[in-house]
Amino acid sequence: MAMSVRGEMEKLSMEQLKAVKEQTDLEVNLLQDSLNNMRTATTRLKLASSALHDLSLRPTGKKMLVPLTASLYVPGTL
Repeated sequence: MAMSVRGEMEKLSMEQLKAVKEQTDLEVNLLQDSLNNMRTATTRLKLASSALHDLSLRPTGKKMLVPLTASLYVPGTL
């Protein structure tokens, strides 16, 4: 199969080869972006899992401050 693709590629004009390269570059960039998004999601999931584990170790009824924004907290109870 690789020989077939190579043979077909050799028959393409320079313009066609440029178009194939551009399309391939776009696909590689899309895959790289998707991989980066997956890595970011994995990191966030690990952080959330760790936070939930930490909360599960605290006694029920414990008073705490709950962040609503980066600078605004409200009182809460576990």
